[in-house]
Amino acid sequence: MNAARPQHAPMTQFDVVDDCLQVGGMALTRLAERVGSTPFYAYDRAKLTERVALLRQYLPPEIHLHYAMKANPMPAVVQHMASLVNGIDIASGGEQRVALDTTMDSGLISFAGPGKSDADLSCAIAAGVVLNMESEAEMERIAVAGKRLAIRPKVAVRVNPDFELKSSGMKMGGGPKQFGVDAERVPAMLGRVGELDLDFYGFHIYSGSQNLKAASIQEAHEKTFALAIRLAAHAPRALRTLNIGGGFGIPYFPGEGRLDLEAVGANLKLLLPGVLLALPGVQVQIELGRYLVAEAGIYVSRVIERKVSRGQVYLVTDGGLHHHLAASGNFGQVIRKNYPVVIGNRVTGGEREIASAVGPLCTPLDLLADQMEMAKADVGDLVVVFQSGAYGLTASPVAFLSHPGAREVLV
Repeated sequence: MNAARPQHAPMTQFDVVDDCLQVGGMALTRLAERVGSTPFYAYDRAKLTERVALLRQYLPPEIHLHYAMKANPMPAVVQHMASLVNGIDIASGGEQRVALDTTMDSGLISFAGPGKSDADLSCAIAAGVVLNMESEAEMERIAVAGKRLAIRPKVAVRVNPDFELKSSGMKMGGGPKQFGVDAERVPAMLGRVGELDLDFYGFHIYSGSQNLKAASIQEAHEKTFALAIRLAAHAPRALRTLNIGGGFGIPYFPGEGRLDLEAVGANLKLLLPGVLLALPGVQVQIELGRYLVAEAGIYVSRVIERKVSRGQVYLVTDGGLHHHLAASGNFGQVIRKNYPVVIGNRVTGGEREIASAVGPLCTPLDLLADQMEMAKADVGDLVVVFQSGAYGLTASPVAFLSHPGAREVLV
């Protein structure tokens, strides 16, 4: 029987059994024994599956769901996601190798990102991956590579829109950007696509990320569809695909509410008939990373020393900033807030205290939890950081100070 939820309960997706966090149907203490050492990341395949099912419930059935694997490129996670979604979006040659090792058809893999090398382009063309062209110069390089390989490259134009996703954590479009082709330059570029021997698929329009406001996402969708319809008039052939990005956010910090997915889906249901009428046969894709995997993962480190300094309790752990940069506050570059953190083997009941969980690095920025209320912990207890399934290990400075790495497991 489940006990009371830990602090930050609205943000967590894991059960508590006998005062111990349960991940993938396994008590955390048992999982730690099986992993063999801390620190580690654990991802729950059931939670991943549930999140995809939730999206299928609220989004129109015509929407094709793509996984942006930059959020979590662990091969086992990507393999699992490939069995659930309609496509995979990649951002490097390394990610391409992982994606091609799944059951996903190569034509359902798309490659975005500025600065693709000639080797990246050639490998993608040879594999049949759709290249999202980030510039006119990249388009010309793709054409040259295609002729050299005697293969007609599959391409789409990544558009830098003339609007932003309001209230987004990171703006990926609007204004000057290194991403995509400015919308006003796309018509001329499409004319050149028609002159070259390129297999044109459509557009990729991504305006922002980590947004919790349904109204902002709804407005972005409306503007994205209008822009795509306007630009399609200049295309060398009818659009086959329209990737409208993602931007769906998850709550990390106290006071943040969940995205109203039902409202987002309802608005798409209203918009899609007009889009499909204007762009017959187009496949509308939503590309999500963080929203799919973040809440299905935790980061676990072990307390190696309990220290009191001038009345303040520090739980010194074997993990930290080098494994989980986002939870530490990104090297102090943002106003730091605590991710939801608990003592994983003492989640409910018992004595509680205000404590800070810190790592082993020689910097005061190595901070997993700053003056948080948690169960009173001692040496050997497990510090758990929730919302850690996205932009965790591979988005962290793992070589910093040359400490051991963290393991990753899918359970």
